[in-house]
Amino acid sequence: MLAGAARPLVRSSPLRLALRGAVPRNSHCFSAGRPEQPRLRLGTVAPNFTAKTTQGDIDFHKFIGDSWAVLFSHPADYTPVCTTELGAFAKLKGEFEKRGVKMIGLSADDLGSHEGWIRDIKDVTSGDVHFPIIADADRKVAWLYDMVTADDAAKPDIAFTIRSVFIIDPAKKIRLIMLYPASTGRNSAEVLRVIDSLQTGDAKGVATPIDWLPGGDVIVPPSVSTPDARKKFGDVREEKPYLRWTRV
Repeated sequence: MLAGAARPLVRSSPLRLALRGAVPRNSHCFSAGRPEQPRLRLGTVAPNFTAKTTQGDIDFHKFIGDSWAVLFSHPADYTPVCTTELGAFAKLKGEFEKRGVKMIGLSADDLGSHEGWIRDIKDVTSGDVHFPIIADADRKVAWLYDMVTADDAAKPDIAFTIRSVFIIDPAKKIRLIMLYPASTGRNSAEVLRVIDSLQTGDAKGVATPIDWLPGGDVIVPPSVSTPDARKKFGDVREEKPYLRWTRV
């Protein structure tokens, strides 16, 4: 831990207290008084919100602008798996920028905790966190985006954010949702791979097969006839009437 990090915040963080069996009372909770949770589906517009972040106050839709965005949550600051994750994402700054993607993180910690932990992330991973992290201490965004487990959502006092990933396009539509348990770190390469697939599909009108990586063969959608596909793509290899391959 670096000198100057927010030690009192670490000792009293909700996650640490819960692990010791002491659950703090919190008036901002997931119990009575919460509106019905929105149903998030692929293709729906990502719910907008305003929030405080490590880089100032934001309006989420204005933050996205004309870019793609990755909104991802982590259970708590000063925890081991989360530290490795944010360090890895920080090191991929250039890769996300090449794809026109903005990143933004979230947990139910306050700004002071985030700011101290960012120093730890750099110390441990050499990753300089360049993206904002939302301080969602009242869990409003966590509730809006269903970033909780079933057990935690039913608790009257506190709920931790799970490892959620939302990929959102420039039209503000949700294109992918990935949910991980707290014990399992994410795969940063898979997040980039999915973005490549979505952007390639949008630009070229194709689908991508299992384990696809940029430069690999792509699939002609069933909605396009083989003659039309050959006009559009040139070489098309028909393995089955419903499975046609090409390159873009």
